[in-house]
Amino acid sequence: MKKIILLAGPTASGKSTTALGWARDCGGEIVNADSMQVYRELRDLTARPSDRDEASCPHHLYGILKGDDPCSAERWRDMALTVIEEIWQRGAVPIVVGGTGLYFRSLTEGLSAVPEIDQNIRRKVREELTATGPQAAHKRLTDLDPLMASRLAPGDSQRICRALEVILSSGKSLAHWQNIPPVGGLDAREDIAVERNIIIPDRPALYARCDRRFREMIEQGKAIEEVAALLALNYPATLPVMKALGVSHISRYLGQEIPLEEAISLSQTATRQFAKRQLTWFRNQCISWNQINMKY
Repeated sequence: MKKIILLAGPTASGKSTTALGWARDCGGEIVNADSMQVYRELRDLTARPSDRDEASCPHHLYGILKGDDPCSAERWRDMALTVIEEIWQRGAVPIVVGGTGLYFRSLTEGLSAVPEIDQNIRRKVREELTATGPQAAHKRLTDLDPLMASRLAPGDSQRICRALEVILSSGKSLAHWQNIPPVGGLDAREDIAVERNIIIPDRPALYARCDRRFREMIEQGKAIEEVAALLALNYPATLPVMKALGVSHISRYLGQEIPLEEAISLSQTATRQFAKRQLTWFRNQCISWNQINMKY
């Protein structure tokens, strides 16, 4: 029986440190399940493991993509399954750790059988979004697929793009494909034992950790340098990497729109709000998981 350990939790909850300890104890290898840590440009701002931590045991799927190469849940799942199989072949235990709930769901439950998207259509949809903005893209989606348009906010550019790509590539609404039972999840395999763990910290303590960690990122200086380097690449604002926590507010500071202290405060607020949404999602979707109550 092959074993895999999952460790989910909100940002700044101590997932990486916990996973590292487990990996050292059982000879495991760590697999990233955080949608921002797959990108290479924002190592410090996204709190990726340090060089020292990565050297202490094998780490996978960290900083593997450029920011202009978006990673979907399906793409991550396919990469993760490949890595996980390789870890099993080495006789080690994969420890999947991160805060992106959809990644865990895609890995365990599978995904709807959406056909492969035509790459030319994908490119054109994203080029049009950059040129005309999410409102215009939402209007186009309303004309082509009113059902999906009704489910998406006009400013939700990433999901609007996805819905447009699907309807243009397949001729059918994303809603149609989502109604088909998911396939490809680990839960369907009888040769695998999945250990599910989730960190549910005390909320005030978590918020304090969020605030402290972001300030430390700024004081160390690397976060600001990373955002400046990211902006120099002139990536479209619609890319997921451009929406990483802290990017917009540090960008405003670099553009002399707001003082540094305001950028820090706004980013801390956004981080706390994100952590709250993560906690809500995990509590609702991971009811049967083993809960770890961290003491900070």
